[in-house]
Amino acid sequence: MSEVASKPKYNRTLVMVVMITAAISGALMQTSLGTALPTLMKAFNIDLATAQQATTWFLLFNGVMVPLSAYLANRVSTRTLHLAAYILLLAGIVISMLTPENSGSWWIFVLGRIVAAIAVGIILPLLQIVIINMYAPKERGAALGVMGLVVGMAPAFGPTLTGWILQNNHTILGFTLSDQWQSIFVIPLFFIIVATALTPFFMKNVVKTRKIKLDIPSLVLSTVGFGFFLWGFTNVSSQGWGDWGEVILPIAGGVVLLLAFVWRQLKLPVPFLDVKVFTKKNFTIPTVALLLATMAMYGVEMMLPVYLQNVRGLSPFNSGLTLMWGALFMGFMSPVAGVLYNKVGVKRLAFVGFAILTLGTVPYVFLTPTTSTVIITVMYALRMAGIAMVLMPLTTAAMAALPDEKAPDGTAANNTLRQVASSVVVALLTSVVQNIINNQTPAKSLKATDPCSMLRKPSRLPWMVSKSPS
Repeated sequence: MSEVASKPKYNRTLVMVVMITAAISGALMQTSLGTALPTLMKAFNIDLATAQQATTWFLLFNGVMVPLSAYLANRVSTRTLHLAAYILLLAGIVISMLTPENSGSWWIFVLGRIVAAIAVGIILPLLQIVIINMYAPKERGAALGVMGLVVGMAPAFGPTLTGWILQNNHTILGFTLSDQWQSIFVIPLFFIIVATALTPFFMKNVVKTRKIKLDIPSLVLSTVGFGFFLWGFTNVSSQGWGDWGEVILPIAGGVVLLLAFVWRQLKLPVPFLDVKVFTKKNFTIPTVALLLATMAMYGVEMMLPVYLQNVRGLSPFNSGLTLMWGALFMGFMSPVAGVLYNKVGVKRLAFVGFAILTLGTVPYVFLTPTTSTVIITVMYALRMAGIAMVLMPLTTAAMAALPDEKAPDGTAANNTLRQVASSVVVALLTSVVQNIINNQTPAKSLKATDPCSMLRKPSRLPWMVSKSPS
């Protein structure tokens, strides 16, 4: 047990409040765009594959940054690192928020998302690292439960919040929140401004720093490797699986670089990221199960709003309301899962959680343009309840298998794989949807053709030429 966890010399509650406030902003930035994708497609005049870049590039850079979080947590003081990450997130939000509405400026919007992703790639792993160092083992379950409740509920409520904002103008305390897409960034912006302002006063240096030499080759291998790997999957939706230059080669090259990264970590006396944490069975098995749950959550969260709005014709708000019950069930089940974890253990809880998740997912295979929204709502709520029963218990079980000094490495490894899984599943589903759209949508020439035009012109067909009586 760390000294900090046994004898805290600061108010842990205030530290948690600051971190959770920033985490809400980061979590909203991760998934709140799902409901807004159709709106962004219209505003910037772009297709689904292009609009999805706002999510896939976010997840890509988020995944690239997470391995670096272990080094930063050990090398940079907790307060300084938090403050730098918060300012970076603030800048990213502002860049996206002020992007001009035209297809040529879309890259600016994505740039803002990338800057925000770099910040979130530090903020969320660091939250978990600080909790582990700040609380004794017997207290961590409850603390991680609070983290799971807040961080899990924020992206779950994101689609509903976005839909509510885009429905019409809202006046709150004399301040008018317009129904334009820019307004979806106002609430994350508010939270990160508050967190940034409170950090100098309430954030403490919880994690003990040490002088660690940054291994540049490891940094390059992990950054470029994850970058190429995730970039290849990002291009699947627009280029297809057969594209060598932008899909196959980046994915293959990324795998080779990542294998080289792992090999180097095993040889270094002080690794950049200690991959030996995966030699512990009790860490690896919960982590793999966590990846499956993460993929199941992000995949449907990204695609369901597109189905509800583009296929069913629901407004962004009604689309968000359909998902809201899932957020409520997740919020209700998160603390319940924490209590059950202490009573029945992770194995039974994970089995029941995945069974509920499967039961709520199978009916989605049979969705049609006329499927009742009540059925969709119930199934989504069931899915999120199942996910809530496995997310934090699996995370707690995985981290409990490691000593405190390995918490940064375990957290970085755990979160890196989750980000990779999120990026892959979003890219895969987007590629499937975009492929269907491309194959089923009429060609532009047919869209512009008036089917009645032939009836208004003299026919040139010999059997339709009328003959005048002789």
